[in-house]
Amino acid sequence: MRLAPILAALSIALLTACGSGGPVAPVGEPIAPRFADTNPVDFDGRGPERYPVHGIDAARFQTSIDWAEARRKGTNFAFIKATEGGDLLDPMFADHWSGAGRAGVARGAYHFYYFCTSPEVQARWFIRNVPRVKGALPPVLDMEWNPFSPTCAKVRPPAAEVQDQMRRWLRIVEAHYGQRPIIYTTPRFYSENDLGRISGYEFWLRSTAKTPAMAFPGQRWTFWQYSATGLVPGVAGEVDLNAFSGGRATWESWYETRKAK
Repeated sequence: MRLAPILAALSIALLTACGSGGPVAPVGEPIAPRFADTNPVDFDGRGPERYPVHGIDAARFQTSIDWAEARRKGTNFAFIKATEGGDLLDPMFADHWSGAGRAGVARGAYHFYYFCTSPEVQARWFIRNVPRVKGALPPVLDMEWNPFSPTCAKVRPPAAEVQDQMRRWLRIVEAHYGQRPIIYTTPRFYSENDLGRISGYEFWLRSTAKTPAMAFPGQRWTFWQYSATGLVPGVAGEVDLNAFSGGRATWESWYETRKAK
């Protein structure tokens, strides 16, 4: 691994960040990221370095996170995997949730959707496992095809049915948490299911080879997952990297508006 070219290519340490011994900033107060990437992509000047507020998403694959160190190095927010389908709880959810909270990382939970279980059952499972806490980010519905499940991999409803199931889950979860959820998706799932027709929701878009404008033409976004091979101080191994769509002041305003009250 050639670390110097990686750091130069990503060039996300564009603002002064707190040192490793510095204090952790309050939740919502942005810190410039000091991240690296084992496989950086050249987005031709339109990449994540344009955005000053970055964060990560974490699940069972991230078995060890020093959240205070990650926060000091620019992890401003974290989306943490909570549930899958109607009966699976991520084994690291409780650790990540509490650790991010103690470190002052703006935290939100996400649910990985299965098409072999009703949206009502899945919504109730998410609600059962994700606490309502002040300051939490909006809940996230993760919509992508699941090629790994032995029971659900081949269950792929038509687009109209996909959208109907999504709306049912979203309505139940919004009513419980008092926050309109965010939709996470991939280019293929978005295109095949015409998710551009779902209005009124913010999107978190995965695109690690192209900019969101190229991968999701015409779609507005709030968060961009731009790498699956990130290196963040405090996080053991690789982790997904994400950027917020606005500047520092916009982030502070957005967080104040959208956080759980």
